[in-house]
Amino acid sequence: MRINKYIAQSGYCSRRKADEYVTSGKVKVNGVVVTMLGYEIRTKDKVTIDGKLLRADKLEYYKFYKPTGYITTKSDEKGRKTIYDILSDEYKHLNPVGRLDKDSSGLIIMTNDGNLAYELTHPSIKVAKTYIVKVDGKLNDEQLKKLTEGIEIEKGKIAYCDWAILEQTKQDTLFEIVLYQGLNRQIRKMFEFLGYNVINLKRIRHANIELTGLKKGQIKQIKPRQIKELKAYLNKIKDKEV
Repeated sequence: MRINKYIAQSGYCSRRKADEYVTSGKVKVNGVVVTMLGYEIRTKDKVTIDGKLLRADKLEYYKFYKPTGYITTKSDEKGRKTIYDILSDEYKHLNPVGRLDKDSSGLIIMTNDGNLAYELTHPSIKVAKTYIVKVDGKLNDEQLKKLTEGIEIEKGKIAYCDWAILEQTKQDTLFEIVLYQGLNRQIRKMFEFLGYNVINLKRIRHANIELTGLKKGQIKQIKPRQIKELKAYLNKIKDKEV
């Protein structure tokens, strides 16, 4: 097994972060510094990062219903509330897969499987994430077309989405939005560019994992069958990209 995958599967960090640790000389195998990204780990090898021995932890997978008012990180230098203020100690070793901003709610996959987290968030693997979004107004046909074709929300960053209108009044519109990118505050910036404010934003699905069955602030283990289906889903996407 390649060293970055081994580190990720230990639950220490993502594969991307593991690469950084390797190239910076912080990783040792059997007491010897290893800086080659393609280094192969054998069964009896002992791997350490900054002196900490990595162990193959039991992989765990949960889904969590993030309420608004919390940020998706383990700590915050500004003193804002994080999702770990809600989670009990038995779940605090898990890492979130992706993020939802403070004003958004909904599904976050939580796991210690760094390899899976890497594949679910890597920009080259276009994993679908579905949201219910309410905006303050009605978009015209040209604006709706821009959502599909793409909007430059930052210099050099083109954001796009699939969409469907679920409900519409004179005052607001309720959308189902599907993203295949992971740009920061992407949905809010797209609608802001078009002159609308997002009133509510909730993620209801990440790949095949759904928010269904959870109350706000609740965490629940994902069934092994669903994880098997999730990995098959990812493999199917990767095969298409080749």
